[in-house]
Amino acid sequence: MNILVLFSMSSCSQVDIPDKEVQLASAVMAAPEEDREGATVYGYDAKGQLVLLREGTNSLICVSDDASRKGFQCVCYHKDLQPFMDRGRELRAEGKNFQEVFDIREKEAKEGTLQMPQDGATLHLLEGPEGRYDPSSGKVVNAIYRYVVYIPFATAESTGLPLKPLVPGGPWIMDPGTHRAHIMISPPSETQPRN
Repeated sequence: MNILVLFSMSSCSQVDIPDKEVQLASAVMAAPEEDREGATVYGYDAKGQLVLLREGTNSLICVSDDASRKGFQCVCYHKDLQPFMDRGRELRAEGKNFQEVFDIREKEAKEGTLQMPQDGATLHLLEGPEGRYDPSSGKVVNAIYRYVVYIPFATAESTGLPLKPLVPGGPWIMDPGTHRAHIMISPPSETQPRN
């Protein structure tokens, strides 16, 4: 799965956008519980455009599920990833495809014009093709949790990580040696409510 696709702005205006409170409540479900209240949250306006819903007080930025996409997907990531995420959104809005976005950000990161995290930065992902936020319980159901730790330009050799998981849920490095190098940690699948 390509994580960069997560942050595309919706162009569909015929979708029912959940109200602000539902978007706020569901977006932070991807965050560690102790960080939810202070997270900055982005969601979607009536036109399906990505907008700031709440300014936060801690280092996490959460993005609500995009109602124009199938299934459910919300993410929370460290603020040091914001330039990387913003640049991806900007390039996709210009009509760039995945490879073009990757190549442009790779070049910019190497040139130093795209600021990347210096010490690694985590993204928390909660998603599922049948996932949804249940307002009555305040939980996301039918979704799985995944961690992604961005460590730009790291390799299997520099980290000791394998290029694929050695055991179910084991960490591995994806896109090694690039600006987008990251550790993938996908806990064994158990679709359950997240609270």
